[in-house]
Amino acid sequence: MPHQPSDESARVREFFAVRAAGWDARFPDDGPAYAMAVDELGLREGDAVLDAGCGTGRALPALRAAVGRSGTVLAADLTPEMLAAAVEAGRRNLGQLLVADVARLPLAEGCLDAVFAAGLISHLPAAGPGLSELARVVRPYGRLALFHPVGRAALAARKGRTLTADDVRALPNIRTLLAASGWELTSCADEDDRYLALASRTP
Repeated sequence: MPHQPSDESARVREFFAVRAAGWDARFPDDGPAYAMAVDELGLREGDAVLDAGCGTGRALPALRAAVGRSGTVLAADLTPEMLAAAVEAGRRNLGQLLVADVARLPLAEGCLDAVFAAGLISHLPAAGPGLSELARVVRPYGRLALFHPVGRAALAARKGRTLTADDVRALPNIRTLLAASGWELTSCADEDDRYLALASRTP
C-alpha cells in the first residue's frame, strides 16, 4: 500500500509548492554559505551523500564538488514543484532527484556516508522520527549537517518572533534530540549569518 502523507506533511508540501518557482530569487546570496557548510561536513572523494529536504537543490553544486565524479549525490524532497525548480535551475545532473518523504526514505540501511539537511529540522512533522530515519540510512560514524543560512536570533527577528526555550534548534534541545535519534552532536554554531549543527552517527 502506498504511503499516505500525514496532514502535517501535506501542509508542508502545499506551503512550498506555491513558492517553488521564485524560491531561489528570494535568497540569491546564499550560495557561499551553503558551500562553507558542505565543506565543514568533511566529505571525501567517492562518498555517498543525501541532501535531505533539498528544495531547489542549492547545496547540490557544493555536494557534487565535494564527492567528485566517483561519489553519489542523492537529493530528496517532499515537494515535486521544488524538484522541478531544481531542474529548471540546471541542477538535474548534479545528483539523483527523488520525490520522497525524509521520514520514510526509499534507501537501504547504512548506505550513505553523510546527510546534509538545510532548513529541514523545523519542517519535520516529528523531528525525532525524522532524525532516526536519517540515522538508519547512514553508516556508523557517518556524518550529519543541520544547516540554515540564518542563525536562530536573526531568523526570529526576520519573522517578528522572539526566541523561546522550546526552540528545537536551541543547543540543549538539539543535543538531546540527536542523542535520542542515533546521533552524537559534535559541534553547533548559531551565528547571525548561519546555523550549523554537526553530528556523528553512533554505532
